[in-house]
Amino acid sequence: MYLFDRDKWTEIMHALGQNKLRTFFTAFGVFWGIFMLVIMLGSGQGLNNGVSEGMGDMANNACFMWTQQTTIPYKGFPRGRRYSFNNDDTKALRDNIPELEYIAPRLQVFSAQGNNNVVRGERTAAFTIQGDYPDMNKIDPVNIHTGRFINRIDINDKRKVIVIGTRVRDEMFDKEEEPIGEYLRIQGVYFRVVGVYSSKKNDQQAERENQQIFMPFTTLQQTYNMGDRVGWYSMTAHKGHSAATTLDKAKKIMRERHSISPDDERAVGSFNVETEYKKMETLFAGIDGLIWIVGIGTLLAGVIGVSNIMLIVVKERTKEIGIQRAIGATPLAIKTQIVTESVFLTAIAGYAGLVMGVGLLELINYALIEFGASTDMFTRPEVDFNKAVTALVILIISGALAGLIPARRATQLKPIDALRDE
Repeated sequence: MYLFDRDKWTEIMHALGQNKLRTFFTAFGVFWGIFMLVIMLGSGQGLNNGVSEGMGDMANNACFMWTQQTTIPYKGFPRGRRYSFNNDDTKALRDNIPELEYIAPRLQVFSAQGNNNVVRGERTAAFTIQGDYPDMNKIDPVNIHTGRFINRIDINDKRKVIVIGTRVRDEMFDKEEEPIGEYLRIQGVYFRVVGVYSSKKNDQQAERENQQIFMPFTTLQQTYNMGDRVGWYSMTAHKGHSAATTLDKAKKIMRERHSISPDDERAVGSFNVETEYKKMETLFAGIDGLIWIVGIGTLLAGVIGVSNIMLIVVKERTKEIGIQRAIGATPLAIKTQIVTESVFLTAIAGYAGLVMGVGLLELINYALIEFGASTDMFTRPEVDFNKAVTALVILIISGALAGLIPARRATQLKPIDALRDE
C-alpha cells in the first residue's frame, strides 16, 4: 500500500524539505488556525464553567416565590397591602400542583442591627440563620463535610439541631476540635451541631453561604415566635414539566388564598432559574457557534495557503512528474502522492497547534488555581476531547481537499509536455 511505501515517504519528505522556509510558513498558517480555534473554544468553556459553577449544583428547573405589596385594590382590600405566606399555603401547593417535585418553605433571620447572635463560651459572632426543609438540599445542594443535613424527623419533632457552614466552624471552634455533637447558643437557646457544610458555589457567593447556619424550619418558627409564617418558597418541577407552568400555578393559588387580584402580577414575586438557565445555554451556544465560524475560517485560510503552495510545488516538479508518467506511473499514483503531501503537512501542523493550544490552556488553568485568580465569570478553561478530535478531522479532510486541485493539475500534464518543461 502507498501509505506504507518507505520510498514514497522518503520522496515526500525530500520534496517538503527542498524549501524548508516555505514549508514552515505554509505549515504555520495551519498551526495558527487550529491553535486559535483551541484557545477560543477553551476560553468559551472557561466562561461557561465560571457561570455554571457560580450557580453551584442548583437544580436548573428550580423557581422561587415570595410576597410583595399588592398593587391593585381587591375585595375591599386597599392597594399596597402586605401579607405573608403560611404553613397552610405549603399544604395547598403540595395538594394542588401535581407537577411539583420538591417544595422547600424557608425562613431567614439576620442578627439584629449586626449584633452577635451566636455564642459558644467566650466566642461570639453574627451569622445568618436559615430555617429549612430537607428538600432544600435537593434544590440548592451544599457539600456536607461531616455529619448530615436537616432531616424529616428534625422537622416533625422541632429538634434543636443545626448544620453550620465552614466559616462558622472556623470562628466558633478550634482548628483540631470536632464540632459534631457540640452546642451553640442562638437566641438564648442551645442547639446541637449535627453537620458541617460548604457551599458548592464560588467566590463571594460561597463566602456568604459558608457563614450561614441551617436549622429545621419548624424549630426556627418556634424559636423566633413566627407562628406559621413562611418567608418564601423554593420549588422544582418534575422532569418533563415546565418550571414556568408550575410557578404560574403556584402564584395563582397564592392570589386566590390571599385575596389578591388575578391581574396583580407584582403582588407575588418570583424568579425562574429554568428561564435564566435556558438563556445562558442559548448565549453559550451562540458563543460556541461564533467561535467555530471564526476558527474554521482561520483554518480554511491556512488550508488555502497549503493548496496554493502545492500548486507551486507541482509547477516546480513538472519535469519530475513527466518522468514518472513516462516510466509508467498512473494518474492515480501521482494524485495520491500530491494529496498525501498536502494531508501530511496539514496533519502535522494541525496536531502541533492542537497540542500547543491544549498545553497553553492547561498552563492558564494552573495559573488561575495557583494564584487564586478564578472568578465567578471565568474558571477552568478546557477543550472537550470530542471537539478537539472533530477539529483535527476537519483539518485533515480540508488538507485532502486542498491537495485535490494541485493533484488534478499534475495528472492533466502530458508526459511529453512535462519532459520539455524548463
